[in-house]
Amino acid sequence: MISSNPQIEQYLTNNQNSARLLVSCPDQPGIVSTISTLLFEHGANIVESSQYTTDPSEGTFFLRIVFEADDLRNKEEAIRGSFEKVADQFSMKWTLSFLYQLKKTAIFASKDISCLRELLYQWESGDLLTDIALVISNHETGREIVESFGIPFYYIPANKDIRDEVETKQLDLLQEYDIDLIVLARYMQILTPNFVEAYPAQIINIHHSFLPAFIGASPHKRAYDRGVKLIGATSHYVTNDLDEGPIIEQDVIRVDHRNSVKDLKKKGRLIERSVLARGVKWHLEDRLIVHENKTIVFA
Repeated sequence: MISSNPQIEQYLTNNQNSARLLVSCPDQPGIVSTISTLLFEHGANIVESSQYTTDPSEGTFFLRIVFEADDLRNKEEAIRGSFEKVADQFSMKWTLSFLYQLKKTAIFASKDISCLRELLYQWESGDLLTDIALVISNHETGREIVESFGIPFYYIPANKDIRDEVETKQLDLLQEYDIDLIVLARYMQILTPNFVEAYPAQIINIHHSFLPAFIGASPHKRAYDRGVKLIGATSHYVTNDLDEGPIIEQDVIRVDHRNSVKDLKKKGRLIERSVLARGVKWHLEDRLIVHENKTIVFA
């Protein structure tokens, strides 16, 4: 059940005949022409198109198309079938998203709910086009605000000693709610390889951009002691290499000698919120393609 949100309900009404296609494949002649012809044959009109090709030594082609067609729901199966044949012809990796099928998102949080609040407010305003199906937290801090939006809140205490047990409960919930995207909104627990492998390129995390300079505990204090002039944040997809997954978005904010450690933390949280929200927004709008350990961003 989609949590009540008039903005998103209006979006679904307005886009019931729209879809997005993401493609990556070896660069070769005829890709765009073949796809355009296919869409034309199904009565579709391309309303947006972006493409990118890597340097000739690698030669990988990337494409994002938004298209519309009357009575699209009844054409979905036929269009998918046609794309399967084209994908085989050009050795494509591809995803086809119909906008009436809203992606379902789960948010993981801990004690600091600054990023959680930002995501909820962006969702309420209609800027995050998703069904926030549930929030899972190892602290009760966010329960009141989450439930005020009519979103289920699950408190599951977690630590390294019970990690397998905790993740079993979490994975069961994610399967029950049929989740498409997981957002770690300053969730202060490390996920196991088993968990990460269950959702490849479907888990987005946020961390400070002191890395790799100030790895480990108390990065703001050590950055302050070093006299840094810029602090920032990075949103990225989660892989089994801690904080080394494909980068989605980054931003920085300037600091100086007048800023205390407390100021650095406050400014850091501000930039983390915006960077995480943008990364999530781009994923939901099918603007991201993961290629090796990088992302192609059609922003």
